[in-house]
Amino acid sequence: MRHPHRRASAALALLATLTVAACTADGTDAGGTGDDGASSPRTLRVLASSELSDMEPVLEEARKATGVTVRPTYAGTLDAVEQIASGDAEKSYDAVWLSSNDYLRLRPDTAGKITGETPIMTSPVALGIRPAAVSRLGWDPAEVTWSQIHQAVADRKLGYGMTDPARSNSGFSALVSIASGLSGAQSALTEKDVAAATPKLKEFFGGQKLTSGSSGWLATAWARRTDVDALINYESVLLNSPERLTVVRPADGVVTADYPFTLLTSASADAKQAAANLTAHLRTPAAQRMITDRTLRRPVVPGVELAGPLTSDQRRELPFPGSRAVADGLLDAYENKLRRPSRTVYVLDTSGSMAGDRLTRLRSALAELTGDFRDRETVTLMPFGSSVKQGEVRTYTVDPASPDLAIGAMRAQANGLTASGGTAVYSSLKEAYARLGSGSEDDAFTSIVLMTDGENTDGDPADAFDAFYRNQSPAQQRTPVFPIVFGDSDRAELDHIATLTGGRLFDATKGSLDGAFEEIRGYQ
Repeated sequence: MRHPHRRASAALALLATLTVAACTADGTDAGGTGDDGASSPRTLRVLASSELSDMEPVLEEARKATGVTVRPTYAGTLDAVEQIASGDAEKSYDAVWLSSNDYLRLRPDTAGKITGETPIMTSPVALGIRPAAVSRLGWDPAEVTWSQIHQAVADRKLGYGMTDPARSNSGFSALVSIASGLSGAQSALTEKDVAAATPKLKEFFGGQKLTSGSSGWLATAWARRTDVDALINYESVLLNSPERLTVVRPADGVVTADYPFTLLTSASADAKQAAANLTAHLRTPAAQRMITDRTLRRPVVPGVELAGPLTSDQRRELPFPGSRAVADGLLDAYENKLRRPSRTVYVLDTSGSMAGDRLTRLRSALAELTGDFRDRETVTLMPFGSSVKQGEVRTYTVDPASPDLAIGAMRAQANGLTASGGTAVYSSLKEAYARLGSGSEDDAFTSIVLMTDGENTDGDPADAFDAFYRNQSPAQQRTPVFPIVFGDSDRAELDHIATLTGGRLFDATKGSLDGAFEEIRGYQ
C-alpha cells in the first residue's frame, strides 16, 4: 500500500459513533457521574468493530444483570488497530472489542497497550451462495473447498462480492482465508506461500464483482445484482441476509473471528473490574444462548446449544500470516495486483458558490486523495458549473512503473481548479455515465463520485436524469453514484441519486471533505 498509515489516519475521522443509551442500576446516566460527581465506574467506553451493533440487545440485558453500561464507538478493525498503536485509543476508551486480535498481535507497537483478552463468541469466514447456483454447480455444500470455489470463479461460473480488506476485518479475514486455502500452507502464512498462490489468487479476485467498505451496503448492493451469485463474509452476516443463502464453510479450512473483549492497559481499576463483571456475564450459558440465537454467532462456552441454522461439523483453522510484513504485503498485492482495477469519474462542483474556503477545501481533499490511488486505477476529474467544463476534464491511469506521473498531474489539476457558473448536477452525471461507456463493469470496478455544495440550477432536471438512468443497459446501471453532502447541497436530492443508482450517501457537513472522499475508497 502506498500510504497505509495516512490512509488509516484519514479513515479514523470517519468513524460513526453510536451510543447505547441506558441508565445504570443506581440511576447514574451512561455519561457517568454519581452523587459525588465522580465518573461512574459502571460505564465502559469501548472501541468496537462495526458489526457488533447487533449486540446492543444483549448488552442491555447485561446492563440489567451487572449494572455495567457499554458505550461503544464503532470502527473498522484495521482502523481501530491504528488508534491503539498511535495511543489515541487510550485517551478515549477503556477497552477494545474487535472481531479478531490477529492483526493487532502482529503490531509490536500495540503489545504494551492491551491486556486481558476474553473471547465472547465466534464466526468463521464463509461463502454465501444462492441455492440455484449451488444446484447449477452440482455442489454438496458440506464438501466444497476453496479450490473448488476458485475453479468455479476461474471458469466464470461464479461471481461474488467481498468487503475491502484494507478497511474491513471480514474482507481481510476473507483475503487470508483464500490465500491460505489456495496456497496449501500448513503453518503461518509466509511470503513464499503468497507468491506460490499468486496466479490462482489473481484468477480468484478477477471474479470479484462487488467491493464495499461495509457489510451492510455490500448486502444491499448484492441484492440488486442478479449476475452475482455469492458473497464472502462472516457466517453470521450471511445467515442474517434477507435473501436465503446456502452458507458454505469450505471443508479445507476457515479463518474465524473470536470477538475478544480486550482491556487497554491504561484502563482504571474500576473499569477493569466492570469489564471482568461484564465478560463473566457474557460467558454464562444464558447469555451465550442469547448471543447465538440473536446474532447467529457460535458460543464459546461448551455445552451451549447452537442456534438452529448453525451446523456443528468442525473445520480446520487456516494459518494466519506469521508477521506484519506478510500481512501488509498480502494487502498491498491485493490492492495493486490481484483485484480488478477501479475506474472512477469524480464529478466536481466548481460553480461560483464554491469560491473561497469551499474551493480551498476541495483542492486540499483531492490532493490528499491522490496518494491513495492504486496501481492500474483510472481516474477522471470532471469539474462542472453551469455545464461540464469540457476543457478541464482529464483522465489519468496510474502506471505501476511510474505512478507518480499520474498522481502529480492530478494534484496539479486539483490545485488549479477555479469556481464559476451555476450548478448542473444532472447533466454532469449523464456526461459521467457517457465517459464510462457500456460494458466497462466487466473489467473494472466502476463508480461515480459526485461532490456538490448546492442544488441543481442548470441543465437537466431530476426527472430527466431518472429517465436517462432507467434507459441505460444493465451493465451501465451497475455503476453506482456516491454523492457527498457538502455546503448547502440538498440532502434529499443527493440521497435520491444514491438510492436510484445503488450508491451510498456520504456526509461532509459534520466531518471533513477529505474524510468523505477517503471513506468512499472502500467502495471503489
